[in-house]
Amino acid sequence: MNHLDNLGDSTTDDEAGSQTTEDEMPERQVPAAAPPPPPPAPAPSTGRERPHYELRHTLRGHTESISAVKFSPDGTLLASCGNDRVVKIWSPFTGELIRNLNGHTKGLSDIAWSSDSVHLASASDDTTIRIWEVDTGLTIKTLKGHTSYVFCVNYNNASNLLVSGGCEGEIRIWNVEKGKCLKKILAHLDYVTAVHFNRDASLIVSCALDGLIRIWNTTTGQCLKTLAESHDAICQHVQFSPNSKYILSTAHDSAIRLWDYQTSRCLKTYVGHTNQKYCIAACFSVTGGKWIISGSEDNKVYLWDLQSREIVQTLEGHTDVVVAVATHPQQNMIASGSIDSDLTIRIWADRGGS
Repeated sequence: MNHLDNLGDSTTDDEAGSQTTEDEMPERQVPAAAPPPPPPAPAPSTGRERPHYELRHTLRGHTESISAVKFSPDGTLLASCGNDRVVKIWSPFTGELIRNLNGHTKGLSDIAWSSDSVHLASASDDTTIRIWEVDTGLTIKTLKGHTSYVFCVNYNNASNLLVSGGCEGEIRIWNVEKGKCLKKILAHLDYVTAVHFNRDASLIVSCALDGLIRIWNTTTGQCLKTLAESHDAICQHVQFSPNSKYILSTAHDSAIRLWDYQTSRCLKTYVGHTNQKYCIAACFSVTGGKWIISGSEDNKVYLWDLQSREIVQTLEGHTDVVVAVATHPQQNMIASGSIDSDLTIRIWADRGGS
């Protein structure tokens, strides 16, 4: 059965019959410049052939380019950040602004929620990472050590560790409770643009503008593997799949790639959007159908079928580059954020329900 099944942590109804495929390898397809269209496939057992996302809310309030949007793990809140130095907390269901988190002295590039949805970490050009108590809006820790802009940050699942990447090429691993740096890794020769723990936090994946994707042992800081995109494909975002078996990367050749990192093979390539200049993140959607979702420099949000690589929907409405996307943890809902002349966050929901 050639399927990338069970990308998520839990077994949903449509996955229950295919648990035996957990360790099978998906079809290996060498990415071509223009992949041929897939043969017509039978309708999936869920009956969800295509998504039908529609605009629900347009959130206005940021005054400079938005850099990240993230749903809280419990699904009740949406956080956003940008170059205006503020983290904003919104209700994704009403579109209302709940509070601002103020304190950084320069722009923000990334935010990350703790697993219990209580705390939020933010990465700033002021070289610090702040840990916020979201309900009170107070900073409870300020992590100092990076010597240049902090570009990316993520918690592990236990939320006792943070990993961050900076423009000096360093990765730092932090003890959250103590607010102390546990390990400093001289990881890349250029801006580290993404860092992400796998499910059990034994590994960290990173990428940088040096074009390399690297996998690290969290405990030792040793580089276990380096994946190189092609010379014209500078990678700018990378993450583990929800089941940690694969890596999703975005690159400046307008292609998104799914890797089996254990064999260093690229399994799938998703194309059709435009990404040649900006750091644009992609993400997995596993609450309904299995989609890959990304922003684009043509001001749209793109959804691909994870298996067939077909574009199944484009979301139009933004008036500038869409650099940030996120998917709701339980419902078929997407948040997207745009830059300069747009400055909005848009909430999209699948009219097929959740």
